[in-house]
Amino acid sequence: MKKIALLMLLASIQLFALVSVAPVEIGQKPGLHGDVSIALDTKKGNTDKENYAGATKVVYDSNASYVAWAQLSGEYGESNNIEDTNKLYFHARYIEAITPTTLRWEGFLQLQEDKFKRINSRRVLGGGLRYGLFDFFDKATLYGGAGGMIEYIEYTSADPFERNLRFNTYLSLVVPFNKTSTFAYSFYYQPKLDDLLDYVESHSAELELKMIENLYLSVEITYDIDTNPAIGVKEDDFTQKTKFTYKF
Repeated sequence: MKKIALLMLLASIQLFALVSVAPVEIGQKPGLHGDVSIALDTKKGNTDKENYAGATKVVYDSNASYVAWAQLSGEYGESNNIEDTNKLYFHARYIEAITPTTLRWEGFLQLQEDKFKRINSRRVLGGGLRYGLFDFFDKATLYGGAGGMIEYIEYTSADPFERNLRFNTYLSLVVPFNKTSTFAYSFYYQPKLDDLLDYVESHSAELELKMIENLYLSVEITYDIDTNPAIGVKEDDFTQKTKFTYKF
């Protein structure tokens, strides 16, 4: 009943459209909790630039056998009154314990739109296993995951509709420096099963600092590669954001 109630809650919450880098683990913070993040960039004068990003995340942690979470983020930007950023991203994941502390199985759903990558709709369904190395380098935690996924992509350009089967592998590192600061890094590598030269690769790093009470300041850097993007779209993207996050 708890699992059903959780899924109904995640489906019914109206999430405002930044993606959290640090992984979620069973027993990390028991019960229902979440966070809301915003990032703003405004320039006026010789250069007119406005960029707004926001995200929210909801997590339920059973503190024993499973954890489930969903996150939605969005970003919109203009330069000299011309739209240059417009994207949405949704990710939901369920993680269940196989062994008490290290081995997990997981399933995930991901939905994405990105006007300036010419992606009208990208839908991903996948799953696999995750292994955790705890107390790595004294206090850091390293996770490794491997599995597969089905990817459906509909473009706004003349590119044909894609349906791909991909490997899904990742590494995720969390390093708490003290009670008020944490560094997190994640790496994803997703090649097609029938063409290993066609792959998606993602690097994300985040330094988070606690300011007051439940308010945090963080700097996030992402670098993404898609070796087979839509026509006219570059293969790589680099992004740096400073954001504020309120955790509840």
